[in-house]
Amino acid sequence: MAKSKAQQASSCTSRCKCNYDVFLSFRGEDTRKKFTDHLYTALIQAGIHTFRDDDELKKGENIEIGTKKAIQESRLSIIVFSNGYASSRWCLDELVMIMERSRTVEHTVVPVFDDVDPTEVSQQNGRFGEAFAAHEQFFIQEMKYRVEGWRAALREVADIGGFVLQDR
Repeated sequence: MAKSKAQQASSCTSRCKCNYDVFLSFRGEDTRKKFTDHLYTALIQAGIHTFRDDDELKKGENIEIGTKKAIQESRLSIIVFSNGYASSRWCLDELVMIMERSRTVEHTVVPVFDDVDPTEVSQQNGRFGEAFAAHEQFFIQEMKYRVEGWRAALREVADIGGFVLQDR
């Protein structure tokens, strides 16, 4: 007998230890003191338990392990794409972890394109293309699995659709 969406979500919740409602992914130097800070504040004020790395990780804690654990313990992820997002190896690794989780359990992904066109994300052109040209030079030995994994995750998340914010 097939499970309904509600039964799947319920069984995911019982299988997964969800300590957070939302995992907030963003490039700090681009959006921390702008959109992301306002979004985080609004989520917290609404009573939504949100993971943001600078608030939730303890000094001395392994960032990669702490972040991976937080992704696994979150019901959904909001990814804020900004102009410099693709230049951050860390952001791209985090994105791959989020997309892997979304394929294995009931984990919703909500992309937000902050002054970035979604096609720039999916096609990795413009600023995203420039960042990947640099990554391909630096990660020449890891091209096959790392850079291609980043590209695939960006295409996958851009296909989800999301919210497009543009400065006027």
